Amino acid sequence: MRTNLSTLAVVRNLGILAHVDAGKTTVTERILYATGTTHRRGEVHDGTTVTDFDPQERDRGITIFAAAVSCAWDGHRINLIDTPGHVDFADEVERSLRVLDGAVAVFDAVAGVEPQSESVWRQADRHGVPRIAFVNKLDRAGADLDAAVASIRERLHPAPLVVQLPIGAEDGFRGVVDLVRMRALVWADGADAAVESPVPEELRAEAARRRRLLEETVAELHAGALEEFCLDGTLAPGTLAAALRDLTRSGEGVVVLCGSAYRNRGIEPLLDAVVSYLPSPLDVPAVQGTFDGTEQERAADPAAPFAALAFKVNATSTGRLTYVRVYSGTIEKGDAVWDASARRTERIGRILRVQADRHAHVDRAVAGDIVAVVGLKSARAGSTLCAPGAPIVLEPPGVAEPVVSVAVEARSSTDADKLASALARLAEEDPSLVVRTDPETGQTVLSGRGELHLEVAAEKLRRAHGVEVNVGRPRVSYRETVGRGVSGLVFRHVKQDGGAGQFAHVVLDVEPLEAGFEFRSAVVGGRVPREYVRAVEAGCRDALAEGPLGGHPVTGLRVTLTDGATHVKDSSETAFRTAGRLGLREALRACAMVLLEPVVEVTVTVPEDAVGGVLGDLAARRGRVSGSAARGGAAVVTATVPLAELFGYATRLRSRTQGRGTFTARPTGHAPAPAVTPVR
Repeated sequence: MRTNLSTLAVVRNLGILAHVDAGKTTVTERILYATGTTHRRGEVHDGTTVTDFDPQERDRGITIFAAAVSCAWDGHRINLIDTPGHVDFADEVERSLRVLDGAVAVFDAVAGVEPQSESVWRQADRHGVPRIAFVNKLDRAGADLDAAVASIRERLHPAPLVVQLPIGAEDGFRGVVDLVRMRALVWADGADAAVESPVPEELRAEAARRRRLLEETVAELHAGALEEFCLDGTLAPGTLAAALRDLTRSGEGVVVLCGSAYRNRGIEPLLDAVVSYLPSPLDVPAVQGTFDGTEQERAADPAAPFAALAFKVNATSTGRLTYVRVYSGTIEKGDAVWDASARRTERIGRILRVQADRHAHVDRAVAGDIVAVVGLKSARAGSTLCAPGAPIVLEPPGVAEPVVSVAVEARSSTDADKLASALARLAEEDPSLVVRTDPETGQTVLSGRGELHLEVAAEKLRRAHGVEVNVGRPRVSYRETVGRGVSGLVFRHVKQDGGAGQFAHVVLDVEPLEAGFEFRSAVVGGRVPREYVRAVEAGCRDALAEGPLGGHPVTGLRVTLTDGATHVKDSSETAFRTAGRLGLREALRACAMVLLEPVVEVTVTVPEDAVGGVLGDLAARRGRVSGSAARGGAAVVTATVPLAELFGYATRLRSRTQGRGTFTARPTGHAPAPAVTPVR
């Protein structure tokens, strides 16, 4: 068994995280090339990348779907997931982070920390995923490693531990000084590997200064390093590397490397850092789970009971491919497993080692593996698979609420029959897509995280499922809240239609709350029994589904049950639940209600000569500008804009800036809508 555990020590499960267009996919391609997994360099602009294999990804030049690949480096096996950078596909990142042990965060050397790189960093914080940083595109005009590191320190708040010094700047960037081993690594034009040499004479003083700064920062954070630093006045390379590993895995610091993925410079040191600093499955805590109310855990041991989490599903007309992270135990082809979420037994048909859209058959998978399995019928993203004799339920990844909806309908009667099954498969693959039927109009409504998200889903219906659809104008998800409450609203529910009747008497106070819903009881003297109080709360929650302004969900209120009365025969939980539902509806009609609309933080990057037109356009869209800064010869404008006003903004921005402007949007919640906004 020791052999199996030592095998786990050389496994690294990591993701590549970044803002859109920071170079994640190019970094992934160069990693595959450097490890010998591929024999030519794939390029995003040529549509030849391994991980962006979907036709839409190649057409749009962005990553849409998380793709898994495996490679080997220095005796280690690296399971790597290239994640999307666009905010509309943040749920793909969430599901990937849930099953990863480490990550490489890629930053643009010109732009530094951008909005979505900040968002994915926070996602990784929530999952406790250790990271190293790679400052990419050092060959670009305006590239500045120190400015990028400063933005990491200011906006992400870890201690940046810079372990490299660039050799050359912008177009002259040709290598790095390794500050841990004090050596130079230089890549000649067209060369695949670096040439190691002593630190250049002109950089020795600067390299010594930065090495000293690195040692001082590490000594401040690491007790073992501090002891050696105080005794010897310096840190040995081995001590420094060990301290960097400890600080990375604890999250107290983030190792920062640099390079140019497009020019294939800096990739080998990045792989060395992944192996040296990021954890193996043995280095992370045992996964926690529950079953029937009892807490359980599973250690990363091939001999332990089997436990795995499904994090991605590809549902096609020819079958289902379920991607799983194995946390403990071993499975082999043909084994029976228990789907703890669906509470049914499944059988493993085949096990596949994934290489983006290509797969290699393997006989078994062990703790620490990320593989795909064929044969599971009920497993969804977030399902727990475990040994039938040792059930456990692992925490699934969270699913964000959809904020934009469109009506979809088949263009022809022949496609109408296929539409329902195609939409079901879409929702199965992407839990952040929600399909429902509007009870008033009978329309099929598709809801998602953004305009691009729904556009990609509609295109997938056409390309992957052969269903031609008409798509209505996007609609946003409004909310209603209480602006001014009401006190002492009395509601009596009395119903007598033969047999046992229904009687419930409640008195409710409703007041505004900053967010969410809160229910409490102030009833004294047992006038409403405890089980009826719970029924009133359930009824109030039922009433939150539709508000009085336009039938939108209600949030931001506190309901207090202050009094009530019962009947000796006719009172029941059903009666009090009905009274809670109808009573709160009546109370809300008496309150001053406020319509809330979803708002997003927009970051617009435009040429400086186009700033005036962009600011005017944002103002016309009811945007509130919160900041403006110059960066790399361009202006970066930050504003808060209602989501409903952003539809079609990409096209308008391109026309105003002759195609040179870009923007990203990040949901920030809801805000009161003006009275003129139509209720949708």
